[in-house]
Amino acid sequence: MKKIVKSKEFAVSMVLLALIVFFSIVSPQFMQAKNFFNIAKQIATVGICSVGFSFVLITGGIDLSVGYQISLDIVVTAVLMNSFGVHWVLACIIGMVMGTAIGLINGLIIVETHVAPLIVTLSMMTILKGVSYLITNGLAIFKFNETFVKLGQGTIAEIVPISLVFLLVIVIVGVFILNKTIYGRYFYAIGNNVEAAKLSGVNVKRVQLLAYGLCGFFTSIGAILMLARLNSAQSSTGDGYEFSCLTACVVGGVSSNGGKGTVLGAIIGCLIVGVLENGLAIMNVNEYVQEVIKGLVLLLAVVYDTMSLRKNEKVKKIKSINAEN
Repeated sequence: MKKIVKSKEFAVSMVLLALIVFFSIVSPQFMQAKNFFNIAKQIATVGICSVGFSFVLITGGIDLSVGYQISLDIVVTAVLMNSFGVHWVLACIIGMVMGTAIGLINGLIIVETHVAPLIVTLSMMTILKGVSYLITNGLAIFKFNETFVKLGQGTIAEIVPISLVFLLVIVIVGVFILNKTIYGRYFYAIGNNVEAAKLSGVNVKRVQLLAYGLCGFFTSIGAILMLARLNSAQSSTGDGYEFSCLTACVVGGVSSNGGKGTVLGAIIGCLIVGVLENGLAIMNVNEYVQEVIKGLVLLLAVVYDTMSLRKNEKVKKIKSINAEN
């Protein structure tokens, strides 16, 4: 019990609970069941993308191209269905293959050139942005198959959003990969100390490539669900989602320095971001003020993470000095 209370997941859960209580007091509308299901639909894409994003962060990397990966996945899938008459199932599969390929290309450039992930993925973000606008000429694409649209807008038994079911399945898969597979352990090993991981026989390049590939794969699933929910495709749809994913992960305890964090923590962080956005919107807070608040939340989370890391390093040094004496 003490271990649970001291965990980061418990701490961020308390923050989530405090936010829910606050917005419930400020606005009775917030506590309506319909509103909670709206939040579930809204965070489905960020939640699914955050699972893959957390893998990359845990290995000590970052992927700033996630936002426009979403945009390009959405645009390509929409064009395949609308302009070329491709069946929606096949269009979704092609979209997921493309998303995975983009993630693998990011990973391949990073592991082969040793250029900082920040620079590589920022460059890829710009490339994907340009490609998505070239495909659509900045115009929106509307009207898709009704069955496809139900993936994002439909419910089970007229209560539970289908997108929430997708999110829960992806979370279970993410938890399994991190906790029950050898690659999950490798993610943490590389994030903690890449040189030690190499000496232990870990194929660092392959594992990093896998992390970026999974990030692209999960991002494509989130993008498809977003397309189904919005029932329209625009090149700017994914703009800023990379920061939403980063905020959700870091707030949820996934270290921006690598080696620490859980999928569950990332999802709780995603819920915090979703509840914060929804609550502020219900309170009619100015959109730009909301951006300032979200930026401050990310800044505080990163500062706290970095300070905690430094504190732990100091404690380890003191213990090692005492042990030598």
